[in-house]
Amino acid sequence: MPAGAAQAALAAAVGGAYAGQVLEGRERYSILVRYPRELRDDPEELRSVLVATPSGAQVPLGELARVDVVRGPTLIKSEDAQPNVVVYVDVRGRDVGGYVAEARGLLDRELRLPAGYRLEWSGQYEALERAERRLRVVVPIVLGVILLLLYWHFGSMAESALVMLSLPFALVGGVWLMWLLGYNLSVASAVGLIALSGVAAETGVVMLLYLDHAYRDRAAAGALRGRADVDAAVEHGAVERVRPKMMTVTAIMAGLLPILWTDGAGADVMKRIAAPMVGGMVTSTILTLVVIPAVYSLWKERTLRRTAPAPAVAPLAPL
Repeated sequence: MPAGAAQAALAAAVGGAYAGQVLEGRERYSILVRYPRELRDDPEELRSVLVATPSGAQVPLGELARVDVVRGPTLIKSEDAQPNVVVYVDVRGRDVGGYVAEARGLLDRELRLPAGYRLEWSGQYEALERAERRLRVVVPIVLGVILLLLYWHFGSMAESALVMLSLPFALVGGVWLMWLLGYNLSVASAVGLIALSGVAAETGVVMLLYLDHAYRDRAAAGALRGRADVDAAVEHGAVERVRPKMMTVTAIMAGLLPILWTDGAGADVMKRIAAPMVGGMVTSTILTLVVIPAVYSLWKERTLRRTAPAPAVAPLAPL
């Protein structure tokens, strides 16, 4: 006798069997027939359930199978043709990557899995791992494209490197503000840092343009004879950049600050994108107005000394 007949009889007795449908206007109600509760909750009663054999005879279920009440999972899930159990963890007050790294170390020390068992970390951590793998490729490409565009614009690797070297210092403010707000490093904050790199490079380019114009104007006028002349040219170019720089910073921060106080849908993600940009604009402003002119002045002074003609030496008269 096939086992499916016994399972079908037990399923109909306990779970019920579809017996039709009741129509009431446009409403539809399914009819399910099963044993009363006092019968289906008693293993002795279930053993008396009759199962039809292929010959038409009725055999009690107790003569075909053992009916017992045992503890077990309410639902058996499977993945990749293997049973699995999902344990949900709600991480609060810390980053998901750090928690998983610590939990993995603890389980490696304390847990010994039987043969055929394995652990997998999924959910947000799995998505974070995929994003990190992509960022390892995207970030170098972005920085390479920025360097290529800078070199294409300036035609000088020195000036391009000056802007690129300023990017880590511009990102300091973004990291500080994220720390003050209690934000962990995530994909959203990484996007904000990438956007901040582009804005910082843009403002650095504009500052270098003003410095180059002031330096070339003095060179064309023949007024570059020493360190004081280089400093005067750099100071003139930097002062001209103060107003447009402050207008740029004010416009960007005025657009980003309201995002930090929003509570609507998607606000958690947008806050982590805006926070590094708001903090980074502060340090980027200090860097653009103070550090870049100072480094530019040192670089041009060294270039001027190297290209200056050697002083002529008059020959000594013979005794």
